[in-house]
Order: sequence, then structure tokens, then C-alpha cells
Amino acid sequence: MSSPSPTLAPAHEFGELEQYRGELTAYCYRMLGSPFDAEDAVQDAFVRAWRSRDKFEGRAAMRSWLYRIATNVCLDTLKGKERRARPMDFGPACEPIEANLHIPDEITWLEPIPMRLIAPDRDPADVAIANESIRLAFVAALQHLPARQRAVLILREVLDWQASEVAELLETSVASVNSALQRARATMSKTNSGQESPQPLTDEDRKMLERYVSAFERYDVTALTALLREDARQSMPPYDMWLAGRDDVLAWWFGPGIGCKGSRVVPTVSANGMPTYGQYKIDPNGGFSPWALQVLDLSDGRIREITFFLDTEKLFPLFGLPLHLDS
Repeated sequence: MSSPSPTLAPAHEFGELEQYRGELTAYCYRMLGSPFDAEDAVQDAFVRAWRSRDKFEGRAAMRSWLYRIATNVCLDTLKGKERRARPMDFGPACEPIEANLHIPDEITWLEPIPMRLIAPDRDPADVAIANESIRLAFVAALQHLPARQRAVLILREVLDWQASEVAELLETSVASVNSALQRARATMSKTNSGQESPQPLTDEDRKMLERYVSAFERYDVTALTALLREDARQSMPPYDMWLAGRDDVLAWWFGPGIGCKGSRVVPTVSANGMPTYGQYKIDPNGGFSPWALQVLDLSDGRIREITFFLDTEKLFPLFGLPLHLDS
């Protein structure tokens, strides 16, 4: 009987791929801007790895080999696709009037990701402190980069790979990697400017968030005014309208958005290391129906930005939220 090929990886090594799922999902999410695309990319990478296991050389680290495959999957996925975006990418803030509500057909929106998909065994707050590179503003800024520059920046500055390792992964030179990183940094400095680094949630922050939930459910304008920063922002994908300034945010809530009065606000798993809630509006037929996944950004003990993701049919199941609440 002939002996097995010396380059064929033992099957049990490929049975251990699951241990890499979280970090690969985080990597693919930063590349693609969607938790659904990221999960598909990782699954595709695992399938490609299994099918080409006879090419895996034992001297190569399994992790590095999987990142090479996942990178190729992401680069293939991004070919010919528009970048994922946030409403703030398309112009200045709008006046808080209903006439400014538009859903453009040609835009693919950035989507939030539950931390349990990318850090299942770690406290989401700890992950957010250690690595701000999963937050919405940073991931949105990444989408401005060409695909290969995006991969270089993530691998070098987020995952701390050496330039020689990235060059080997991308089958290019160290000089090309360093040049791509320099160009990526220049773009990021323009698109991600003014963003403060996230800080761990304090006990005071948690109490403030409890006050926010209570104030929103009561629709208490005085309490909500005290909880929002003066420069607070709001967006509501898939609408391209976004609002800048507490006065305009509140003008919307108590004007065209008055239908949110009487909502239930339910805490859920963190999205992108940020406080996250499911918002349910009163259902005329009884109980409460999903309206938005609220993702909050905090600064100096108050709320500086709220993103209302309105695609609840996709996002609520992903975040473990029911699609109806009883009264």
C-alpha cells in the first residue's frame, strides 16, 4: 500500500477550522461591510480550504493560509461592486423635514455586525476597548479604499502583520505593500477624521443608557435633550437623509418622527462594540412591531450619534430579537 502524500494535511487539522471562524468573520466584515457577506465569505473560504487541502504545506501556518484564502474570496466578492456606505458619505446634513426622505436604489448600505459573531468568547466591551477597528465609523472609512489597499491596511495596522507576511499573502513585493499602506493611511486620515477613540463603558455610562431607554419610551423631550450631545447626529439607512445637531434630531423626533412615540426599546447584543437596542413601534393590530435597530455612539457621558437601521427583517433575527412583542 502506498504511503500518503507528505504535503496532504491530516484531516483532523481541517476539522479544527472552526476555531478561526470568529477572527476570519471580523476580517471579512471589515473588508465587505456586511455580516451576511462576511459569513458567506468565511464559509466559502473553509470550502476552498478543504477542497485544496492537498496543496496545504505543513510548514505553512494554517492561520496564514486561511487568511490568504479568505482575502482572495473577499477580493473576488468586491470585483465590480459598489462600496458599502453610510448616509454621511453622500453630502451635508439635511433639514429635518419629511420631504428629505429618499431611498436611493443604487446604494448598498453598511450593515452592523453582532459582536457574538466575531468575538464569541470575549466580553464585547473589552473587544471594543482593545480594538476600535470594528466600529461603524472605522469600517465605513475602510470602504473608501480600493480592495487591495483595504486588505493591506487591515492586515498591517489592525492585525499587526509584518509587511513581508502581507507581501507573501498578496503575492507582491514589500515595497508595493508599503506603498499601498501609505496611500491607504492618507485616505483614512481624510474619511475618518474627527472620530474620537472609543472608551470602555463606565457605570455612569450604563446608568445614562438606562435613562435613555426610559426617556425614549416616555418620549420625554426634556430628558432626551439632556442625554444628547449638542453636536449629536442621526441617520436612518436605507434613507440617505442624515441630521446634524441635537436641535435637528429632536425636531425630527417630535415632528415627522412622532410615530416613534410609545415605542418599546429592548437591549440586545452589542453591534460593532457599541450599545444596541431593538426599537418596536405600536402595532395597530396589537402589541409592538419592529421599527429599527438602534446603534449608539457615546462620548463624554452622552450620546453623540444614533444610527437607526431600518432593515429589521434581516437584522432582528441576526441580533436575536423577536419580530413581534406582545403588549
